[in-house]
Amino acid sequence: MDWGTELWDQYDIIEKHTQSGLELVEKYVKFVKERTEIEQNYAKQLRNLSKKYNLKRNSKDEPECRFSSYQSFLDMLNEMNDYAGQRELIAENMMMNICIDLTKYLQELKQERKTYLMEAKKAQQSLESTYKQLDSSKKRFEREWKEAERAAQYAEKTDQDINATKADVEKAKQQAHMRAHVAEECKNDYAAQLQKFNKEQSQFYFNDMPLIFNKLQDLDERRIKKLKQGYILFSDTEKHVMPIIGKCLEGITKAGTNVNERNDSMVVIEQNKSGFERPGDVEFEDYSQAINRTSSDSSLGTPKGPVDLLGKNKSKNFWLFSKRSKLSPSTLPPFTTPPTPSPANGPSSPKFGRDPLSYCLKEINKTVKPRISSFRTLRRSPTVTEDFAHLPPEQRRKRLQQKLEEICKELQKEVDQSEALGKMKDVYEKNPQMGDPASLASQISQTSQNIERLRGELNKYETWLAEAGGRGDTSRYKVLTFNNNGAHDVHSPDGAHSDESTPDPSQAIYAEFDDDFEEEELTAPIGTCTAMYNFPGASEGTISMQEGEELAVVEEDKGDGWTRVRRNNGDEGYIPTSYVTITLNK
Repeated sequence: MDWGTELWDQYDIIEKHTQSGLELVEKYVKFVKERTEIEQNYAKQLRNLSKKYNLKRNSKDEPECRFSSYQSFLDMLNEMNDYAGQRELIAENMMMNICIDLTKYLQELKQERKTYLMEAKKAQQSLESTYKQLDSSKKRFEREWKEAERAAQYAEKTDQDINATKADVEKAKQQAHMRAHVAEECKNDYAAQLQKFNKEQSQFYFNDMPLIFNKLQDLDERRIKKLKQGYILFSDTEKHVMPIIGKCLEGITKAGTNVNERNDSMVVIEQNKSGFERPGDVEFEDYSQAINRTSSDSSLGTPKGPVDLLGKNKSKNFWLFSKRSKLSPSTLPPFTTPPTPSPANGPSSPKFGRDPLSYCLKEINKTVKPRISSFRTLRRSPTVTEDFAHLPPEQRRKRLQQKLEEICKELQKEVDQSEALGKMKDVYEKNPQMGDPASLASQISQTSQNIERLRGELNKYETWLAEAGGRGDTSRYKVLTFNNNGAHDVHSPDGAHSDESTPDPSQAIYAEFDDDFEEEELTAPIGTCTAMYNFPGASEGTISMQEGEELAVVEEDKGDGWTRVRRNNGDEGYIPTSYVTITLNK
């Protein structure tokens, strides 16, 4: 069934229906555009939200970044940012595949519909023009026929009139005959126009208009099919990104599952552990000692150490977290175990000398000043020093070790650059056409200055680390830094400091190694190693080796750059991991 057959007389309905269909397409395009605006605004707000709560940009200097809960939150923000990107992709695809495509197709349909309606209008005008000609010929025939009848009646009347002359009768008959002839011609013309109109009318209703209506029907069906595809694309556009959106949501779930509350607690301990010792017991203040004093005793009483003097302070609240009392540095005992007091009634300790009060004050100054009296003072902004002395002991050691690692990396970089410049200079000297060796002088000089500066800083921080109790680390930094590729001495190329010099007891490597050597049962080897360079092993806990010597590996490198090995004669010690090639047992 088609419109040309069933709706041959519903031109206005077809015109209205096709116009309504095009308006529906326009309405749908407008709807999708507004949807894309919503998606774009939603994505923009999501991005702004992620940016608002992610201002630190995962800075590694921020201590919070080490917490799994904080890192998971940053991961969630990144996933939300990716999620916003998928919403933008939805809006972009909808705009390209639906709005732009349908708008272009709609313009084509409008032009095509306009062409069909113009053809129908022309056919209608042609039929109307033919009908007007038919009507005109019909009226003319009607008029001429009436004139012919009147002329015939007049001729007959004149013929019967006895008073009329023969000429009058002849003239009336000629007039009637002429009118009859004109009426006959009008009749023939009317018949021809009628035949023409009927033919055109048949062509109009059975051929022209059905063809136009069928074309409009095809246009409307194509419009509906395209609109159906637009409806499906509306859903498919979002379906295509759903797997990626699902991955974003899975990433958020994974970020949540990655939160490790126990690990975060350990990070808090690691970041904030001060290393101070807990305060010892408050000593008993025996005021009865005054009874045993002789009247000639001019001293203020036998002091028992710094804590005795501190105990006389009227402020008895030593609780560290108290908010009511503002404790001065002299209010709390130092975070060290107090010295053993003298017996209650015994003689004064000889170490106090003649002036026990001044001695106590000196001891208090020496003991209390370097210490932080309470945790509250940690929240204040202390004077930042280069040696990190403002930090608690544990945190100071960590910061010094971290600084040493940074200097070592920078120094190793400068040493490598120096070696590269030296090789390049040798190449230029052997092959002058490749370059001028003098052009490298400034770079070599600058690199040498940088190396000397960094070595000075390294020695300075090594000293501070030794003071802070960082045992076993200083020699490791020296070896890792200066013995690169076996080309440098331990301290400096000029041999001012070498491993053959007397080792500093304060820089002994792993003093606890002595306990391991006292074990009766030897640990089974886990592999073998071959020395690539000579190593004197002058520091405590290390063992010497010669280039090409094979040793048994007893303990792997645990990240500090040292490997424990054993000779065939049973001697054990540590050697630099970078000095050997290791083969572990499978």
